[in-house]
Amino acid sequence: MSVMTYREAVLHALAEEMIRDKSVYAMAEDIWGNCGVMGQYRGLNDLVHDPSRILNAPISETAIVGSAVGAAMSGMRPVIDIRFSNCMPVCMDEVMNQMAKSRYMFGGQSKAHLVLRCVDGPMQMQGAHHTDCLEAWYAHIPGIQVIIPSSPAVGKGLLKTAIRNDNPVIMFEERNLFAMTGEVPDDPDFTIPIGKAAVAREGSDVTAVVYGIMVSRALEAAETLEKEGISLEVIDLRSISPWDKETVLNSVRKTGRAVIAHEAVRQAGFGAEISATIAEEAFSSLKAPVERIGSPFIPFPATPHLEDLCRVLAKDIIAGARKTMGR
Repeated sequence: MSVMTYREAVLHALAEEMIRDKSVYAMAEDIWGNCGVMGQYRGLNDLVHDPSRILNAPISETAIVGSAVGAAMSGMRPVIDIRFSNCMPVCMDEVMNQMAKSRYMFGGQSKAHLVLRCVDGPMQMQGAHHTDCLEAWYAHIPGIQVIIPSSPAVGKGLLKTAIRNDNPVIMFEERNLFAMTGEVPDDPDFTIPIGKAAVAREGSDVTAVVYGIMVSRALEAAETLEKEGISLEVIDLRSISPWDKETVLNSVRKTGRAVIAHEAVRQAGFGAEISATIAEEAFSSLKAPVERIGSPFIPFPATPHLEDLCRVLAKDIIAGARKTMGR
């Protein structure tokens, strides 16, 4: 085990896979200059020693995804970067009609095995053009796997799995994760399966279903709630397409209560899918209505005091848990 930041963990994951498999390459805007919007590629060539597979991309999301789909169908395993989730709509045709559907439309004879990395989530004074959490859009598209890491170790394990599998994967990385530190396995074959959730904390009174940066906030909420005599079980989904409904349902059947929280806007967020599934398959176990927590339905503001009103924090999960307990 080594203690490292999330940025370092995913850097090592990418480097290890590039060393292991010569068909893996990285491509991003400004990958050699600022080394990615969060500096996530800084030091990559020092680990890989192969600049021919570290490619500067033009400022064209369409070209980045389109070329990666073609390269993947020709046998390469691209890891590409779209900087911000708000930039993704520019290349929706390539993502939705080519990346997602090629393996199905060619009967499996050709595979678009690539990883598309994308930073999302609010950051101070970035404004509405750089702060959206759009993961629910892509969970709605058949043929794409959507993963959302919650820690340095999970980031490393999920990225390595994503690179190795034969499906196109979108990896949303909340920008506040990059400075997070934690223990990370040194094993170059350490992977985490896509579609399997983890119980980040066991509890008996309320189930919190979360992913990404919300996992650490739910764990923070659990500490506060424990002092009030409320036991919060925290489920880290890790991926939302596919998503591990059995782990969620088993937890809800045990606790009888559920709080679902994400940074995306509440309206039509992925929490609605989770809530509907709980209602359909575990309704008789519920002791209270499911609580859904998300950002308000407005473009994210740039003014700091308005930003604070839009963020989903531990206090919101605490309030949701208290409500389900009738407090």
